[in-house]
Order: sequence, then C-alpha cells, then structure tokens
Amino acid sequence: MQKAILKVNGMTCPSCLTTIQTALTKQNGVGEVNVLFNAGKVKAAFDENATDAQTLANVVSELGYSVEKVTVKEQK
Repeated sequence: MQKAILKVNGMTCPSCLTTIQTALTKQNGVGEVNVLFNAGKVKAAFDENATDAQTLANVVSELGYSVEKVTVKEQK
C-alpha cells in the first residue's frame, strides 16, 4: 500500500469533505481516506497494483477542485 497526499484548493465548506471522501472511496484499490478540510489536504491509502496517485488527483479535479501538489509515500 502507498499513501497519496494531495494539496487541494477550492474546499470551501464541510460538504466538500464528504464529496471528496465519497468519490475516492468508490475507486478500486483505495483504502482509508482522510480529508483535512482546514489544511486543504487529502490523504488516501491505495493499492499501487489497482490505481495510482495521479488517478486519485484526477478524480478530485473532476469534482471541480484544483489539485496543486501530489506526494506519494510508502505505507508502513
């Protein structure tokens, strides 16, 4: 498992948190998703054999948010 950390702009209300979290958890290979509304970050654990960080960033972008930065870390 890997962890994608996305810096997201455009989250303006708590429902943005739910929208992003719901969309990402529906993706194949995605595990735990944490949306840090006040920090403008999304953290998502994913199986690198099923999806990748760029795909997750694209999902968030398709919802109308701007993904400024994508970082990938190995999950321990």
